[in-house]
Formats: sequence, C-alpha cells, structure tokens
Amino acid sequence: MAGPLRIGKHEVKYPLIQGGMGVRISGWRLAGHVAKSGGVGLVAAAGISLNSGLFTGHNFLQVNPEALKQELRKAYEVAPDGVIGVNIMVALSDYEVLVKAAVEGGAKVIVCGAGLPLSLPELTAHAPDVALVPIVSSVRAAQLIAKKWEKGYGRLPDAVVVEDPDTAGGHLGEKMENIGTGTYDHYGTIRGVKEFFQAEYGTSVPVIAAGGIWDRGDLLHALAEGADGVQMASRFVPTVECDADDAYKEAYLQCRREDIGLIMSPAGLPGRAILRNQEKIPLYDEINGTACGNGCLKKCSYKETGERFCIVSALDRAQRGDVETGLIFCGTNAWKADRITTVQEIFDELFIEELAPAEEAA
Repeated sequence: MAGPLRIGKHEVKYPLIQGGMGVRISGWRLAGHVAKSGGVGLVAAAGISLNSGLFTGHNFLQVNPEALKQELRKAYEVAPDGVIGVNIMVALSDYEVLVKAAVEGGAKVIVCGAGLPLSLPELTAHAPDVALVPIVSSVRAAQLIAKKWEKGYGRLPDAVVVEDPDTAGGHLGEKMENIGTGTYDHYGTIRGVKEFFQAEYGTSVPVIAAGGIWDRGDLLHALAEGADGVQMASRFVPTVECDADDAYKEAYLQCRREDIGLIMSPAGLPGRAILRNQEKIPLYDEINGTACGNGCLKKCSYKETGERFCIVSALDRAQRGDVETGLIFCGTNAWKADRITTVQEIFDELFIEELAPAEEAA
C-alpha cells in the first residue's frame, strides 16, 4: 500500500513528487494540478521568464524572480492548500536569487539538482518551514551534502531524491561514459542513503526514487525496494495540464524506444532526450546566429566558446511547439505514452487500491 509522504513539515496524500521540467514544461498548470490531486507539484525554475509575459528579449535574469513568483501564485490558485514547490538547478547563474524568490513566492519545497546545493540552508535560513530536498545519484553525494548542512547550518535534508542516470530524463548527474553500463544500482543507492542517515544521525530521512517510474507496477516496485516515494516527470508530459505546447506532447506520443538517447549539454552534463532532430538543434543557432543574451548557466560551452548549442533557446522553442529544431528532454520510458490523459487519471491509476475504500464509503 502506498501511504502519505511527509517532507519536513508538509504532508501529501500520496508518495509522489512531480519532477521539475524546464523550460516551462512543468509550470503552474502541471504543478497546481499535481498538488490538487494529492502529490507534490513542482514548478521548474530554469528559463521560467521565457514565454511568461514578462520577458522582453533583453531582461531574462532581471525578471526571472518575478516570473517564478507569478508561476507559484497561479499554481496556488489551482491548489490553494496543496504542497507546491520549485525545482532549481544549482548550475543556473541566478540560482541563489531564484531560491530566495521561491521562498518569497510561497514554495513549500525546494528541490535542487544539477550540482550540489551546499549553501541551500543558508539561503533559506529565514524560512525554516520550507523543505529542502537535494537530488543525488550516489551515497557519497548525499553524505557530502548532509555533513556540510549539519556542520554549517545544524540541519539535514528533509528528503533526498535519488535519480537513476540510466533511466531519468533531462540533465543527469553522472559522467557520460558511466551511463548505461549496467553497473549502477539505483535501489542499492536508495537503501545506502537511508542507512547512512540512520547510522550517522539516528534519523529516518525520506528517500525518493526518480527515473524510469511510469506506472503502478514501477511505483510498487520502488516502494518494495525501500523508497519512501517516487518522482515522476515524463509521465506527466502527455497530459492536458502539462504546460508544453500540444506539439511537444505529440512528440512523446510519436517517439519510439530507439529515438531516446543521450546528448552532451552545453552545461557540461549529459542529458536524455528525443534524438530524432539532434542535428537540427545546433544548426538552428548556426543559421540564425543565436547569441548568448541570457547567460542562464554558470558554466556553458555555448556562452564561452560557441560549442554545441544554446540550450535555453532550444528548450524554449520546443516548449512553444517547434519540435523540429527544439530540444525535447524525456526519460527512457517516454515511448510508452500512447494518449493524452489528465493528471487526475494518472493518480487514479497509480493509487487505485488506496482510492477504493474512499469510493466504497461514498
């Protein structure tokens, strides 16, 4: 049975966090409806000002904080009592500013990956009720974060997301050559993280399985293997509520298993995406002379040397419906999408037994 999930001072009915997907794939609609259905809804902070109505073409970093707060306001209109948070990549150049904006905007949970969020407790010290959740792919990363947080700030993570680089979508916290070798033990890592917190600090920290979670069978397997909950992202793309253009959702419906693979992001991290148009992505920048006008990443090969492509532009184009030249991130199971559904229908499928007693009582 899948029971409730408590992260810090916040509890949701079902043990599910919706993964953060930038640029604006998981915005207010998706996050709000996931929270309304009983999970943790996350707004992805990466590129949040694009297509927000606030971006003029030259004020990306300036309006990102307000765009994030605007998105949170809209999400809470959908789920006033829901647990809504943000996903903020440590690799973003305005990471610290966005963390503060998330707190000001009422985020109840802050999830951070694409780097180690070693200073996150300092940035949120004025808001102790905000739950802090790092994303890791190894026990060692969890140990580094926990020891830094406990020694420097007297607190531990409120939960830890353990992402499987062999199955997860988007940016991955592992070297390209180590992905897909068959050596990574996802649930061994999850159990290792849980054991570390118990042995080192005598406490139980919820550990969330991320990557490759698609259906109820995957959910139950994760819980049986020791996870306290799951994070799902790709499954929520082909929904009515997903904030992406319909063409983006259709790309999921049309993709085959062999269309999904790895790219090297200009952020210096591998990423998993639909590869059918991979040659057209850098070609767009070459033809149009795309300049780095946003400076979205702390480190970016396109910004520094013109290598690869402008990732925020590529993700933005895809979100708006240009699936020919845009970048479409996804997990390994995206090919299983066969129809447009709703967030509530996904929850009904995942938690069917948990829903049954309430329905019978009604």
